[in-house]
Amino acid sequence: MTAETDRTSLEVLDFTARDAGTAPAVKHYGEALVEAARRDPRIVCLTADLTLPTETDLFRDSLPERFHQMGIAEANMIGIAGGLARCGEIPFVHSFCVFATRRCYDQIAMQVAYPRANVKIVGVIPGLTTLLGVSHQAIDDLALMRALPNMTVIEPSGSSDVRAAVAAAAAHEGPVYLRLKRADGTEGAAKATSEFQIGGMQVLRHGADGLVIACGMMVAIALRAAETLAREGMSLTVVDMSTVKPLDPEIAVLARTVPLVVTAENHSIIGGLGSAVAELLLEEGVNVAFRRVGIGDTFAEGGSTGYLFEKYGLSERAIIDAIKDLRRRGGP
Repeated sequence: MTAETDRTSLEVLDFTARDAGTAPAVKHYGEALVEAARRDPRIVCLTADLTLPTETDLFRDSLPERFHQMGIAEANMIGIAGGLARCGEIPFVHSFCVFATRRCYDQIAMQVAYPRANVKIVGVIPGLTTLLGVSHQAIDDLALMRALPNMTVIEPSGSSDVRAAVAAAAAHEGPVYLRLKRADGTEGAAKATSEFQIGGMQVLRHGADGLVIACGMMVAIALRAAETLAREGMSLTVVDMSTVKPLDPEIAVLARTVPLVVTAENHSIIGGLGSAVAELLLEEGVNVAFRRVGIGDTFAEGGSTGYLFEKYGLSERAIIDAIKDLRRRGGP
């Protein structure tokens, strides 16, 4: 065995590179970040040894002088980003959702949120979208980030809104947490335009029998549930709540027009979208039957996304069951 062969056999590849043959040809986030950076020379890119899975290889290759590889040192990366922001740059920092939030939460609080530094924290692999189990599953990141003063929290539902969300985050003055599903080749083509705006909901479907408020990957699942129930004669309004903080206050207006509200999120039901909506509705005096669909008060396990979504209640059936149970109970 030659020295070169020996080095190759000992190489530890990033796990996301193993399916490189099926990787999507279009990287919506990576392209959107490069486009934003070409428009604004203040934008710089930082990553914590996760260039390929965060699609920042496009930035590295296009604008290498503004790309910073920080290694597996998320807390240090956040501190450096805070310093760069104080010098007038706009850092976009990248890691997996769980590492970009929980691993360096104190640094985010003290060096980004407290001074209202113009830092954009981008996390990929939200919720249960990983085979790697508890250590990589971000089921509490929305709760953590929305608890921080000055922090805007965004989770787009599709490729079109990813591109619009990047542009909006770059234009927003202040800290942003952008929660993204990693591209895996299943995404459709991005539309040329998007209705996304920070703090605004998108009403995707109108109905009088109930309201489903979803974010991220759960939006498509909520729409499927609404279509299934429509065949049974039930009409639902479905909302894409891509900004979890600040929450669109108009959701209270919609909720007053229906007998029941269900939230759906790829996150713990504690502290995330469901909690945010419940807080708003109660404070606005909205009397409506209410249910949260999401991960219960539990840790999950390793497995395929489809398997985990079914096991832990992030499914079309879970949304339908929640709606039917609320109807049986007779409303508020």
